[in-house]
Amino acid sequence: MLPEPLFRYFSARTDLSDRDRRVLGELFDTRRRFVADGAVVLEPDARPNYSILITAGFVARYHPLATGQRHLTALHIPGDFVDLHGFLLRQIDHGLVALPDCASMTVKHARLRDFSVAEPPLTRLLWMSTVIDAAIHRAWILAAGRRKTEQQIAHFLCEMFRRLRIVEMTRDHTFSLPLKQKEIAALMGRSDVHVNRAVQKLRKSGLVTWTNSHVTIHDFAALAELGEFDDTYLSERIEPR
Repeated sequence: MLPEPLFRYFSARTDLSDRDRRVLGELFDTRRRFVADGAVVLEPDARPNYSILITAGFVARYHPLATGQRHLTALHIPGDFVDLHGFLLRQIDHGLVALPDCASMTVKHARLRDFSVAEPPLTRLLWMSTVIDAAIHRAWILAAGRRKTEQQIAHFLCEMFRRLRIVEMTRDHTFSLPLKQKEIAALMGRSDVHVNRAVQKLRKSGLVTWTNSHVTIHDFAALAELGEFDDTYLSERIEPR
């Protein structure tokens, strides 16, 4: 099985040759691991000898709190390497949880080590994915610290649409966001009440229709203006890397 979401992720940012696809595909274990909604994909403080690529569903990073709750800090979609940095850091300082069901493929760190020596140009693409992850994290920190809840959610919806569109998980301006309200609140660092009010405002504004897990953006430009969304940090440009 080929990691098609990863190919789409890279193809939105650089030109991939048939050889690039073949070499990248040979990195991964052929089997897929399926994890149920809410199940832990990787425990905090783990020392895995592999890195994980999401091929279906959503995965959130989390930090365990003294209360036993999980503080969610990032959301990953198909095409995302969720712990590529573990190749160098060894011990993971956070956990990964499936939201909802997810599937993944893995690559052994020993293979990554050989790959980094044999394939410098393709290794730079893997490095790029970790750099974009860091840019997304900075954008989330800014949104949480400087924007009202309604603006923060507007920014989040714009970002998720653009990220999901890259891996062909949108239709026109509609996409699936199968997260519970409490999970969205946890990702936003807001209370359930504040998130509920903000979502209701967005619905009443006519900018989005949000029914269960289905989101349709009716006016992307207006939603982006509300959320102060600037897509520079997603690096959606085909350039030599």
